[in-house]
Amino acid sequence: MDAPVLMDIDQHAALPFPQSLPEFQRLFPDDSSCAHYLEMARWGDGFVCPHCGVTGEPFRIGTRPGVLACRKCRRQTGLTVGTVMERSHTPLSTWFWAAYLVATQTPGMSAVQFQRQLGLSRYETAFQILHKLRAGMVRPHQDRIGGRANEHVEVDETWVGGRTRGEGRGVHHKVLVACAVEARHRKPGTAQDKRKDGRYAGRVRLAVAADRSARSLCKFVDGAVAPGTLIVTDDWSGYAGLRKRGYDHHAIAECGDPEVTEEFLPITHLVFANLKTWLSGIHHGSAQSTYKPTSMNTRFASTDASTRSTPFARYSASLVMQWRRHMPDFIPATGRTYM
Repeated sequence: MDAPVLMDIDQHAALPFPQSLPEFQRLFPDDSSCAHYLEMARWGDGFVCPHCGVTGEPFRIGTRPGVLACRKCRRQTGLTVGTVMERSHTPLSTWFWAAYLVATQTPGMSAVQFQRQLGLSRYETAFQILHKLRAGMVRPHQDRIGGRANEHVEVDETWVGGRTRGEGRGVHHKVLVACAVEARHRKPGTAQDKRKDGRYAGRVRLAVAADRSARSLCKFVDGAVAPGTLIVTDDWSGYAGLRKRGYDHHAIAECGDPEVTEEFLPITHLVFANLKTWLSGIHHGSAQSTYKPTSMNTRFASTDASTRSTPFARYSASLVMQWRRHMPDFIPATGRTYM
């Protein structure tokens, strides 16, 4: 197996990122311009043959813009190798359009809408592209949030999904989602410093929880939040063991009072509201744990420093930064994706 190609987005700040659809059309009018972008993202200082290590201008094949050939060893190198586009028969320009839509559409979109806007003939193709790009926008190894002085982390859980009727009282197919989000504070005098007492969301962690037991919720916190962090939750018994696990835990008795929630847990509820709105547009109210994690991670990539913090970062990451990373596979018989 070839050695991984490590690419830091900050080292490619000179690469252009379109701020509008007309600008995108000017930057990427065809497959050749898309191939040039991939080449600049991978070898900003000039082509380096991955086979013999020689640096220099490669041979270019006019009919195959995504392939370069070394002038010394004559071996060919594919620009899409190690990316989400590897072994894809979809044109590069379509992939670039897809990445731009995923990285810039705040409300998100369903696979059917994605297929219609890209002009794809098969739904399965649109579904596969969409889920590979979603997975590409999230770093495979996320660090734990919190651990900062004068800041705390809000932790809560909620049910997402549509209602189930006619299956008996209390029966539903909703999915339990746990959330941990950093509550940061704006500097006095800055824009929106009075909104929610100057608090805003830092890094976010979302995960599907098996149930509301202490085992499931504390396991989520252990994997998402750094030890020693000040954690604010409601008074649900599932969080009672956090202090024994090394956290500075403060439980707030909400008692169904929305004012108490707005005072102590405003950021998590804002995250949940945005999540439910976004998932409603993507999955139309359904909630299957098989494909929810990728969607949730993608929704909050813009607010998470450990994912991708800007549209340009998400755009570049979704296309060129997934060297030898396992991508989700679409199974037509089930209509689901599996990592």
